[in-house]
Amino acid sequence: MKKMKIGVVGLGNISDIYLKNIALFDNIETYACADLLRDRTEEKAAQYGCKAMSTEELIADPAVDIVLNLTLPAAHCEISLKALNAGKHVYSEKPVAATLDEGQRILQTAREKGLQVGCAPDTFLGARPQTMRKVIIDGGIGVPVAATCFMLCHGHEHWHPSPEFYYKAGAGPLFDMGPYYVTLLTALLGPANRVCGIAGTSFKQRLITSEPLAGTLIDVEVPTHVSGTIEFKNGVIATLITSFDVWDSKLSRVEIYGSEGTIAMDDPDPLGGANTYGGDLKFRHKDQSDWNEFPHSMPRKTEASPWDIRNDRLDYAVNSRGLGLADMARGIMTGTKFRATGEMAYHVLEIMMGLIESSETGAFYELKSSCEIPELLPEGLPEFSMGVGC
Repeated sequence: MKKMKIGVVGLGNISDIYLKNIALFDNIETYACADLLRDRTEEKAAQYGCKAMSTEELIADPAVDIVLNLTLPAAHCEISLKALNAGKHVYSEKPVAATLDEGQRILQTAREKGLQVGCAPDTFLGARPQTMRKVIIDGGIGVPVAATCFMLCHGHEHWHPSPEFYYKAGAGPLFDMGPYYVTLLTALLGPANRVCGIAGTSFKQRLITSEPLAGTLIDVEVPTHVSGTIEFKNGVIATLITSFDVWDSKLSRVEIYGSEGTIAMDDPDPLGGANTYGGDLKFRHKDQSDWNEFPHSMPRKTEASPWDIRNDRLDYAVNSRGLGLADMARGIMTGTKFRATGEMAYHVLEIMMGLIESSETGAFYELKSSCEIPELLPEGLPEFSMGVGC
């Protein structure tokens, strides 16, 4: 099978899982990588068997088909626009841009150039979220009526080696972790109509306790606790809370309520939930007396599929970052739809921006954008293959 060549720009913490996983798909390969730090670029290139380039060289290289943009959110627009103007497709880490204007420029440029834009998170393509989508499609909970999502923790300064950017413009709990939850809701329930929110900053400074910056104070520039309500076009009303100000919580991370029952992600880890591909699902039908464990339904290994499984589950139940990128490459190669689209990422960005604007104005924010619900991954035989697992 022909492989599309990926040029990776930005080699921070998240790059390793992408670089490892890209090698497992049969339709993409890492061709080159680039970072502002040349030593890091050389190290990653040697580790993963690709070319070490500057960002300018990588974007200009005619062999690169897709630029994988793993830079900080503030640089997403600049790098994505440069790549698109050089004739490259773009797959970006979340959010697709730091502002709505930047997001519009990216999508408009892609349309003008006849190119595709994809965007993380692709966690909604994992085994657990795909099972939830199938349950909804099959009517397992009846007609969806409401949802709740909770991402509650005490920030990243106690474990991350460089946590400052989590408290700067473009980040905070809503824009850093919120995309996982808002993307999941959009993938399960469709586009939103309007939102309202209240946001606050509980602590003006944060003390880093992780190495190598232990003892450093961070000035907080963004809301660190955001509570919002999202009204979807299908009538579902969702409650979303994202916070870096909470030490612990017993709340389920995600619950979808229907006329016939409820399906829930019940993770003990505050950083579990919509930002994971696998994990346990619990289900309770209106006629049942208690909660029941609900097995992942898709995708499964078949004789026609070479996919690896663990505990009778495909590796889509573990960290499968790159799945959305591989699906985008498949769509480009076959001229068909892919799932982690720039349009959905822009709609998610507008929902989050709308929550902040609503908090500032004290009024509902009416969504101007929309998107399609991504198609379910095919059951049994996937449309592209993976090697031995992530």
